[in-house]
Amino acid sequence: MAPTPVHRSARQRARAEITLAIKEEARRQLGVQGAQALSLRAVARELGMVSSALYRYFTSRDDLLTALIIDAYDSLGEAAESAVRHHDGARAQWTAACHAVRDWALRSPHEYLLIYGSPVPGYQAPQDTIGPASRVPRVLVGALATAVSRGELTKTPGTTENPDGARLPAPLLPQLDAVVAALDVDVPAPLLTRGLVAWTQLFGMVSFELTGQFTGTLDPADAFFSHTIERMADFVGLAGGRRNGG
Repeated sequence: MAPTPVHRSARQRARAEITLAIKEEARRQLGVQGAQALSLRAVARELGMVSSALYRYFTSRDDLLTALIIDAYDSLGEAAESAVRHHDGARAQWTAACHAVRDWALRSPHEYLLIYGSPVPGYQAPQDTIGPASRVPRVLVGALATAVSRGELTKTPGTTENPDGARLPAPLLPQLDAVVAALDVDVPAPLLTRGLVAWTQLFGMVSFELTGQFTGTLDPADAFFSHTIERMADFVGLAGGRRNGG
């Protein structure tokens, strides 16, 4: 006799609970020994499972890594999206998203380093990670699109000119077109370029902080971070900021 829906639901719940336990233990091991040393056998041992049973949930170490990476991207993306929902103006959305990225990274440093740290040797991220990885860029580029639609820019978006009147490098233009197509947001090339510069600055600051590069100088980095994202918002051309403060 075929199992009833109730029985199937119970099995699904049990599978979900075990899957969650596996990922939680894997995250704990990330914090202890890093992604390179993660192994299904070690995770199974800590959970009191035989390794062959764990393979019913994750077929390989890379499969488990992918699940952790997707979870991390989604968690970070949700943090940025949630922060933006509480703000109306483009600049406020941009800076709120930047603070949300840093706050999440400080709460989840090992997950941040899993997705933005050194690549894991031998691991190749599959297509499944692309959508989750694009959530934060979509938030930031969405703020740029808001600035364009509402006239909240201090600089003319232009077409192929940067704020100083110099043309963007020709090889850069198709790359920017690819970014616009991937994110499905129509933002002028010069504005998008400034946004990408600020985006790399954001993640560079967070990575420096998490890896101890500010220790003894800009630590704690709260004031430096706040000041820099405001200056980056100025650089991008988002109206509404203070010109002489943090």
